[in-house]
Amino acid sequence: MAEYLKRGKPEAERAEDDAKTREVVEATLADIETRGDAAVRDLAAKFDDYTPESFRLSQQDIDALMAELTPRELDDIRFAQEQVRNFAQAQRDSMLDIEVETLPGVILGHRNIPVQSVGCYVPGGKFPMVASAHMSVATASVAGVPRIVACTPPWQGKPNPAVIAAMHLGGAHEIYVLGGIQAVGAMALGTESIEPIHMLVGPGNAFVAEAKRQLYGRVGIDLFAGPTETMVIADETVDAELCATDLLGQAEHGYNSPAVLVTNSRRLAEATMAEVDRILKILPTAETASVSWKDYGEVILCKDHDEMLAVANDIASEHVQVMTDRDDWYLENMTSYGALFLGPRTNVSNGDKVIGTNHTLPTKKAGRYTGGLWVGKFLKTHSYQRITTDEAAAMIGAYGSRLCMLEGFVGHAEQCNIRVRRYGGVNVPYGEAAPHRDAAG
Repeated sequence: MAEYLKRGKPEAERAEDDAKTREVVEATLADIETRGDAAVRDLAAKFDDYTPESFRLSQQDIDALMAELTPRELDDIRFAQEQVRNFAQAQRDSMLDIEVETLPGVILGHRNIPVQSVGCYVPGGKFPMVASAHMSVATASVAGVPRIVACTPPWQGKPNPAVIAAMHLGGAHEIYVLGGIQAVGAMALGTESIEPIHMLVGPGNAFVAEAKRQLYGRVGIDLFAGPTETMVIADETVDAELCATDLLGQAEHGYNSPAVLVTNSRRLAEATMAEVDRILKILPTAETASVSWKDYGEVILCKDHDEMLAVANDIASEHVQVMTDRDDWYLENMTSYGALFLGPRTNVSNGDKVIGTNHTLPTKKAGRYTGGLWVGKFLKTHSYQRITTDEAAAMIGAYGSRLCMLEGFVGHAEQCNIRVRRYGGVNVPYGEAAPHRDAAG
């Protein structure tokens, strides 16, 4: 049985935190729905101390902000977006519209249609999340979404030039400098100045994640993306410095970001905990990372790789860094996670910022039933059918009639029967099932 050398905050305490968040979000969304722009402005003043004449940036505003960036910074943003677009386009190319003749005269098909409007939330209160704009805005653009709305909070009292540049270069049609619940609430519910969207995407803090959860149904969402989670699966093929660096690299995201080491080596486990303590003394973001590690960090010692796999699948972490003597075995057998990072040469930051895979990923065990954000999330697969011959209409109608009557749906059966009568020349009394030997047989 796996041994916990370090445990995080108990589940009961985490649930208590979630309950408090739910209450705040519910009241805030109700206020936005009732008072619209006035509520949004009050919330922006309260939480961000930011109340411009208009939260929406004009093209002149965008151009001025982008002019603050160096050519190198703009090139780096373009490079990252090119990687994201290339992979998203490859994914899009794999999704084909189809049309097949399943029986003589029976045509079935489906079309992949873009969601018509998407709201992309890009976090940026503590850290300006430039990369999140690539992941949501640029990917929606590849999918062909005709209206892309992007929101991000002010950073140090004003719009962050790099985030705004990434939104604009990614293909956003409307850019608002709004953060938190007020941003996702305004996009989903609509206000006097913001037309509501059909789908919300993008990561955020616990309040943003809860707002998306409560808005789901009124709008679509990509997934329930809570605080960043990371897991390192490691054996003695790697060292403690690498493991500790990868754990703290994600723990700095926030005060409630779980970071978990799963290993079959007691030596590596103990050395990694010591190395975490050493790095926290010199890490500039230690104020955040140390709290996250204290409350949500875990070190789990397993007897072998099979137990490591079982523990990892049960936790279903958002990011899983695999550094073992059998990385491909984990790729073949892992079933519940957000994204895998295989081998010591790669790392979660690659996925977060530049390599091309999407960094908006499932958290809180959602990896058991969904993958992360990708171009397919912005597409709706809609089916259609067509019958082109009288014989097919009568034959399918006869089967349909009998199956409807089997369930007691007389009105349904009559939809089929009228086709049997008209196209098959068979007289089916109203309220009865079509005979087995129909016009086709």
